[in-house]
Amino acid sequence: MRKGEQTRAAILEAALDLASRDGLEGLTIGLIAERMQMSKSGVFAHFGSREDLQIAVIQEYHRRFEEEVFLPSLKEPHGLPRLSAMYAGWVKRHTREIDSGCMYISGAVEYDDRPGPIRDELLSMVMAWQKALLRAARQAVKHGHLVPDTDVEQLVFEMRAMVLALHHDARFIGDRHAVDRIDRGYLRLIDSYRTPSSESTPQRRLATADAIEAAR
Repeated sequence: MRKGEQTRAAILEAALDLASRDGLEGLTIGLIAERMQMSKSGVFAHFGSREDLQIAVIQEYHRRFEEEVFLPSLKEPHGLPRLSAMYAGWVKRHTREIDSGCMYISGAVEYDDRPGPIRDELLSMVMAWQKALLRAARQAVKHGHLVPDTDVEQLVFEMRAMVLALHHDARFIGDRHAVDRIDRGYLRLIDSYRTPSSESTPQRRLATADAIEAAR
């Protein structure tokens, strides 16, 4: 990358770190300038406003999420193997974010009642992931891995609910068994929709309780 691109990438990296610690609302041009040992005008040269910087942080977070969670799952066959790979990757990433927090979740808390471009951008990213999960669940029904009358919206809702519970119990309560609980919860959930003919289809363990300790 050219020098200007390198500087912008470094600013974005610092902004991601600060946003994970203080939230998107805690992200200011002044803090970034201090962290980067730059002038505020130097930061403004790469991001025209604080809002532009916040949106760029959301987009970069989503890009990394896709690269780490979604794209690897595409190597798995359509249907339940892919859905399980997506969920496993999501949980694995989440265990590494226990101390810093998930921007999708923390951002929703910050902007659930604050309309504007930042909320719109964050919502579009969250909905894109939700639609990807729904698409994978529908493929699992189509390929006969899940029963024909599977309520895929309910299935994905419960999958997302378990991730929220993982975030709450592992991060707020400090329950080191939370990852093991989501493992068991996911397997039980899928078993409630699974067809008898798909019993040999891998479900994939999501993680282990030790993943929490390893992520710290």
